[in-house]
Amino acid sequence: MSQPAAAADPCLAEPPITDRSIEDPFEPLSVAAMVCRIASMALQKSAHPWAFLMRSVVGGAMVGFGTLLSLVVSTGVSTPGIASLLMGLAFGMSFVLILVSGMSLITADMAAGFLAVLQRRLSWRGYLRLLVIGAAGNLVGALVFVTVCAAAGGPYLGTFAGRAATVGVEKTGQPFWTAFLLAVLCTWFLQTAMCLYYKARSDVARMGFAFYGPSAFVMGGTQHVIANVGFLGLPMLLSAFHSSAPHTAIGWGLGSHGLLTNICVTGAGNLVGGTFFVAVPFFLIGQLQPRGIADVGGGKWSPTALPRDTAVL
Repeated sequence: MSQPAAAADPCLAEPPITDRSIEDPFEPLSVAAMVCRIASMALQKSAHPWAFLMRSVVGGAMVGFGTLLSLVVSTGVSTPGIASLLMGLAFGMSFVLILVSGMSLITADMAAGFLAVLQRRLSWRGYLRLLVIGAAGNLVGALVFVTVCAAAGGPYLGTFAGRAATVGVEKTGQPFWTAFLLAVLCTWFLQTAMCLYYKARSDVARMGFAFYGPSAFVMGGTQHVIANVGFLGLPMLLSAFHSSAPHTAIGWGLGSHGLLTNICVTGAGNLVGGTFFVAVPFFLIGQLQPRGIADVGGGKWSPTALPRDTAVL
């Protein structure tokens, strides 16, 4: 994939000067350093597409973990607010697992890759390739996980199956603009948390930010393209494997309650939320900040000089 020459790399052009007089002692990294770090993660992925595909498959399965657990803890809970709270708390660890293990999530790729494009370190063609590989891997991983869950049956039948069907129908039954804007809000929550994860230096802060993102978007009732593969796919697969599971109006195709329709609408909304409401503001802030703020490595930044405990998106 063609990329601009290294000489044009804004993260390598001129190391920032350490100036403690203007550095906020409570701010782990400057926004400019955070942007460079996240963009470098996207470049690492684009350089190793097969490894990236495998990380995306595993990342999709990890989103499935959160989908299943959020449905389990909210089954039988009649109060909507309490059900949403429990779902968010159960879902939160999925993004922690993805970031800490170095796996990949397409909505994170949307923001990270766009930052690399804005820095002219990644071409538009490379960005599109990044999104296609990431989305394909996540979809496969999430579908494989919920297929295993549905085939297992057991505790995932009865009231659980009813809860899964209810959540799935609610998500597919929303009008176009409602679903689209809820998807925008989803990545506004999630990718803000992702950026702060890479801005933080302590493990405790990173875990907190990673946990907040998915918890917030689930509690807020928003729409996430990969999470919805689990929320919509699970009730359909349960009814396919087990005659006792409830049958719903949800389908696999482009109908009004179709999974493919939902993926298209929420994917577009997630892209807008992650790029225009997260990547662009952070990029502009990084450009406008004073250049003297200390960054990684005692004031010097390089995409290859990442902390050893920093996960690849």
